[in-house]
Amino acid sequence: MDDLDRRLINRLQHGLPLVPQPWQALANELNSQPQLLRQRVQALLDNGTLTRFGPMFDIERVGGAFTLAALAVPEERFDTVAEQLHAMPEVAHNYRRGHAWNMWFVLACATPDGISASIAHIEQLTGLPVLNLPKEETYHVGLHLPV
Repeated sequence: MDDLDRRLINRLQHGLPLVPQPWQALANELNSQPQLLRQRVQALLDNGTLTRFGPMFDIERVGGAFTLAALAVPEERFDTVAEQLHAMPEVAHNYRRGHAWNMWFVLACATPDGISASIAHIEQLTGLPVLNLPKEETYHVGLHLPV
């Protein structure tokens, strides 16, 4: 990772400029070229430095739903269950926690009923009960991780 990659990652954490030519505006800010910046983002995704690049939506405002959920997965099945969840488009991400409920994940669905259906599918697929932790209140945390 070079200086341009670092500056690009730091800048993109604040979003793309909301203008007709966002990559050009970004290139102007970073003293670069739009195509080079797009190539750099793709390279960072391809090599695993970035795991995701895309917009953040308030899914509830467009009629969708999401929830935080967890599974208590036996260690010998952890990788298999992680792969099963990873294959589901409704699973935004999952991760290991050092707790009895050791696999946590976010479900994002087009409708609120999709959450119930996805949970039922996961329980049927894995044979494990899902701990569903729906949001009670929204908090906005301006997280920025300087590179």
